[in-house]
Amino acid sequence: MTSQKKFKVCLVSISLAKGGLERSCAMLSQMLEAQGHEVHLVILNDDVDYPFSGKMLNLGKLKTENDSMVRRLLRFRKFRNYLKKENFDVVIDHRPKNNFERELFYSKFIYRELNKIYVVHSSKKTEYLTENPSAFSKVCQKNLLNVAVSEYIEAEILRKEGIFNSVTIHNAFDPAWAEQNGEFPQILQNKKYILSYGRLDDSIKDFSFLMEAFSRSKVWEKDVHLVILGDGMDREMLQKRAASKEGARQILFLPFTNNPFEIIKNARCVTLTSKYEGFPMVLVESLSLGTPVVSLDIVSGPSEIVQHQKNGLLIAERSLPLFAEALQSVCFDETGYQNLKANTKASVEKFSMQTISEKWNQILNHALQ
Repeated sequence: MTSQKKFKVCLVSISLAKGGLERSCAMLSQMLEAQGHEVHLVILNDDVDYPFSGKMLNLGKLKTENDSMVRRLLRFRKFRNYLKKENFDVVIDHRPKNNFERELFYSKFIYRELNKIYVVHSSKKTEYLTENPSAFSKVCQKNLLNVAVSEYIEAEILRKEGIFNSVTIHNAFDPAWAEQNGEFPQILQNKKYILSYGRLDDSIKDFSFLMEAFSRSKVWEKDVHLVILGDGMDREMLQKRAASKEGARQILFLPFTNNPFEIIKNARCVTLTSKYEGFPMVLVESLSLGTPVVSLDIVSGPSEIVQHQKNGLLIAERSLPLFAEALQSVCFDETGYQNLKANTKASVEKFSMQTISEKWNQILNHALQ
């Protein structure tokens, strides 16, 4: 057997806080270090919630209140000099790429003459292929590789734009989460609740749809609660909207925590009502902890994770009556519910850190030979 080479890898992210892409970047640092690679991380904002491995260059610490163009350019120069000095085998960039001019600057200046891999975390094309996908695809074609976090993204976004140097590597979950005993909020003691968690951005996550479906389901009449866990710009608006719903007293908002695992484990189910995603980690995390899921079958991700009526319920269309009915079923059909629960953990073993880190290792060894 050929021996596996060890590489010097630089991961780049906006931050390591709040969202699924940030958590998956932090986890990739742990996975690659566990495989024996030398890992460095560069983050652009000074925001770290998730555990990571390796050396960090935190460019966010250099930001000031009145951040001038000169200061930004100095940070970029520091970034470029760091990449040159450290002489990385490969840069793996997780940032959203929603501005073509900026990405030209990155590819021509920051990453000049470097091996790079871009990771695409969303099925919304303009979020990772900029507002000019056909021009940006030429940049991606020169990358060492482009990694899609779902099969949908690889087939329907990258390949349809002519980006054939691509591969799918799903995001991973950490089996150690099952052992983590975080704080369990007093307010949830002895309560039966449906959980939804993530950044409170209603234009993406559509918590409004979820609250309306919950209200229509009437499960609150039997004292089932809806818990919305997270922070974000729409928190106040959503709280106001919740107050006007039937069952308003059963809708609870809890702040973001980087250790939500006890709350997930004790939920009746976890829901996903987003308008679009890449590979929604909330579904994998919940299933790995033994909690069934109820998800809309949006274009990217859920159908690669949820097997309808096996480990959760996959709702074919954004229909309030259908989603309300699914919530009733998961709350009150005990036999069906126990069947779902029995299949949760085994259904996501293929997304464990061990399996996904092997995949990354093989890809790096293959691409950098």
